[in-house]
Amino acid sequence: MTEIHLYDTKSKRKQRLDPVTPGRVNMYVCGPTVYDRAHLGNARAVVSFDVLYRLLRHVYGADAVTYVRNFTDVDDKINARAAESGRPIRDITEETIGWYLSDMAALGALEPDRMPRATESIGEMIAMIEELIAKGHAYVAEGHVLFSVSSDPDYGSLSHREVKDMIAGARVEVAPYKRDAMDFVLWKPSDADTPGWDSPWGRGRPGWHIECSAMSKAAFGDRFDIHGGGNDLMFPHHENEAAQSRCANGAEMASIWMHNGMLQVEGAKMSKSLGNFFTVRDLLDRGVPGEVARMVLLGTHYRAPLDWTERSVEEAETVLRKWHTRTDGAPVGEVPEGVIAALADDLNTAGAIAVLHGESDPARLKAGAQMLGLLDEGMGGWVGQPVVSEEIADRIEALIAARAEARAAKDFVRADAIRDGFAAAGVVVKDTGGGAEWELTPEFDAVKLEGLG
Repeated sequence: MTEIHLYDTKSKRKQRLDPVTPGRVNMYVCGPTVYDRAHLGNARAVVSFDVLYRLLRHVYGADAVTYVRNFTDVDDKINARAAESGRPIRDITEETIGWYLSDMAALGALEPDRMPRATESIGEMIAMIEELIAKGHAYVAEGHVLFSVSSDPDYGSLSHREVKDMIAGARVEVAPYKRDAMDFVLWKPSDADTPGWDSPWGRGRPGWHIECSAMSKAAFGDRFDIHGGGNDLMFPHHENEAAQSRCANGAEMASIWMHNGMLQVEGAKMSKSLGNFFTVRDLLDRGVPGEVARMVLLGTHYRAPLDWTERSVEEAETVLRKWHTRTDGAPVGEVPEGVIAALADDLNTAGAIAVLHGESDPARLKAGAQMLGLLDEGMGGWVGQPVVSEEIADRIEALIAARAEARAAKDFVRADAIRDGFAAAGVVVKDTGGGAEWELTPEFDAVKLEGLG
C-alpha cells in the first residue's frame, strides 16, 4: 500500500499517516458559516482537501474513508444578516447552504460523506460542556460557560504560541465575568430575538469553537486521523478545539492537523476595500469555468500562499484545452505512479501536474487528471468556447487600436506583427465598414498576446 506523508502543523514536520483504526481513515474539515457566498479563499480549502479525499479513497478504498465537513448555521453573523434583511434565519442558512454546495460542485469537489449542521448537534455540545465543567476545565459565570485556558497545560501547542504572549499581543475582549483574559465562551445566553436552546445554564446558544469538537466526536469518537482547514483557523479556532477535546476526552483529537495557505489576488491580500474580493459565483458569472478555477488553485502547493492572477487563469485554460483535446475519446487508464507519489508526499498537486505535462499516454493522462478532479465527466463543456474575461477583451481591443495606429502611420512592420500575433494566439480579426470585429478560435491562447503592440 502507498505510504502517505502529510505535514502536521502541531509537530511541524511531515509524518506518515498511520490510521487510528488500521485500514480506515477519518478526516474532518471545518466548513463554512452559512450567511453569504463562499469566496476564493474558502474554495482553496475545499479543493485542497477534495484532492486529499480522492487520494485517500484511491489508496484505502472508497468504503474505508469517511470525510466530514460541517455547516455552522448558528452564529452572530447569521443573526445580524437576518436582522438586516428581515428574513428568517432558517431561510438564510438553507439558501446559503444551497449556494455553497452548488458553487463547490462547479469546482469539481465531491460532497463529503457527512455534512452535519451545528443546530442539529446542540445536545452533543451541551454534553461536552458538562464534561468540561465536571473535570474543572470550564466554569459558569452570569449565564455564560467559559473554558479555563489556564487549566490546560498544553494550550498553545498547536499554534506554537505562549499564553503570556497571546495575552500581550492579542485584542481580547475581557468581560467582567471572565477569570482570565484568554478564557473563551463555550455557551452564552440568548435573548428573545436570538436563537437559543434550553440548557443547564439557561436558554442560550453555543460558542463557535465547541461546535466542531462536538460534531467531530459524534462522527468519529475521541480521536481521528486528519483535521483540516485554512491557516486562518489555526488560532484561535483550532487551538481552542484541540484544548476542549483534549480536556473533555483525555486524548488529542486528531493525529494530523493540516492547514492550507492564504490566497492573494494579483499580489495583494484579497479585500473588499481593494476591489479584488471575489466569490466563486463572481468568477463563474464572469465566465471563468469551474475546472479552470480548480486548476489555478491546484497549481501552487496547498501550504504555500497562492497568488490568483489573470495570467494564471489564462495559462490554466490553455493547458486544460490541450488536455481535453488529447484525451477526447480516450478510455480512463491507470493513474501514473508519479502522480500518486507526488500527492502522497504532502499533497504536492503542483508536482502531480508537472508529471501530467510529461505524460504521453492519453488514457493515463486522463486518469491522472481525474485524480486531481480535472477532466471529469461533465466538466469540459466550456472547451468548445473560449473564455473571454474583461481583461482579455480589453487587451484585444487595445491591440486592434494599436494595429490601426500603425497602419495610419504606415508602420506596416508593426501592424503585420500584431496581425501575425493575433493569428498565432487564435484571434480572428475581420475589418468591416463599421470597424474591426473579432472572435476567438477554440485554440485561443491568451499568453501569446503578451508582448504584442
